[in-house]
Amino acid sequence: MKSLFQHIKGDRAIWAIVAVLAVFSFMPVYSASTNLVYVVGNGSTIGHLVKHIVLLISGFAIIYGVHKVPYRYFSGGSVLMLPVVVLLLIFTMSQGTLIGGANASRWIRIPFVGIGFQTSTLAGLVLMVYVARYLARNKEKPIEFKESLLQMWLPVGLVLILVLPANFSTTAIFFTMILLLAYIGGYPLKYIGYILGIGLFSLLFFILVAKAFPDAMPNRIHTWQSRLENFSNPNGSENYQVEKAKIAIATGGAIGKGPGKSIQKNFLPQSSSDFIYAIIVEEYGLVGALLVVFIYFLLLFRILITAKKANTIFATLLVIGVGIPIVFQALINMAVAVNILPVTGQTLPLISSGGTSIWMTCFGLGMILSVSASKNETEETILDDNPLDILHETI
Repeated sequence: MKSLFQHIKGDRAIWAIVAVLAVFSFMPVYSASTNLVYVVGNGSTIGHLVKHIVLLISGFAIIYGVHKVPYRYFSGGSVLMLPVVVLLLIFTMSQGTLIGGANASRWIRIPFVGIGFQTSTLAGLVLMVYVARYLARNKEKPIEFKESLLQMWLPVGLVLILVLPANFSTTAIFFTMILLLAYIGGYPLKYIGYILGIGLFSLLFFILVAKAFPDAMPNRIHTWQSRLENFSNPNGSENYQVEKAKIAIATGGAIGKGPGKSIQKNFLPQSSSDFIYAIIVEEYGLVGALLVVFIYFLLLFRILITAKKANTIFATLLVIGVGIPIVFQALINMAVAVNILPVTGQTLPLISSGGTSIWMTCFGLGMILSVSASKNETEETILDDNPLDILHETI
């Protein structure tokens, strides 16, 4: 065991947090999978648990492998991966199918394995690294808006346009996180305002086109509209998922019904993925709910510590770019479960079942651990003024 720990580098607290979340996820996933077994008729509860454990083990293998790679290699890797991601997104859109009448063109099948892969999650990870690279390379010189449009925002916009038709919530998260990263990285605030305006105009234009040609993207605009209407209108017909999630939360009490004793898991669709937090609250109560929130905020704290200690601009921006979206996604998932936000379809990182989410989260964590494991790295532009100081000065 001691020899094993000698090969594990980086922030030990992050390793421990990831392990705690992974182990904690076993019981909620096992319990919530009864919906897939007895309602949908898909496999067995043990089978779903074993699959989840295998995905987590492979995720830890990804973390271990990635954290051994010097973080500076991710900079050039993002440039090489960007055209690959664009091609994957185009392929994903072209072969998309309908699942339950809804557009499912966000998924592709991995040949010979039979596992679905959501290409947009890979695209988001590559984008964040690419933006971190651009900001780091231009930190010491004035940024020209026209030049940045071509070098940074054109690739970003192309990827987001390809993700948007099948997944609005993921596009919105990517866009928000990229703007935050740009602000922390010293990108001029007035230019960020320009980009925000362009983004909102592009979204409006997309909606108008989708309304004019509904057959091109079946059910997507209608789905977005119905979710917002159900959320904003308290007197309207409430979304079935939200209704069952609120019942689960309301009956959880202070300490919950106990592991595996959820009732709403039998009625709540996506109970093992998108709405697993509601099952956690029902089975573990307010205590379990707050504990999960605390662990994610602890992860955020360690991510910021790693970013602060990084010794190059790129390392700091890389940690922020791939780390904060993990916690942000967790907060969105929990906010949806308690009806603070409309339904988005975002999973709870490292707890929800789902291979793509686990793998890409682990890849991002591996990058963060690679930065925290680095010693005496040098770069042409050394981090003299840490981008996190911008946040400190703002506060």
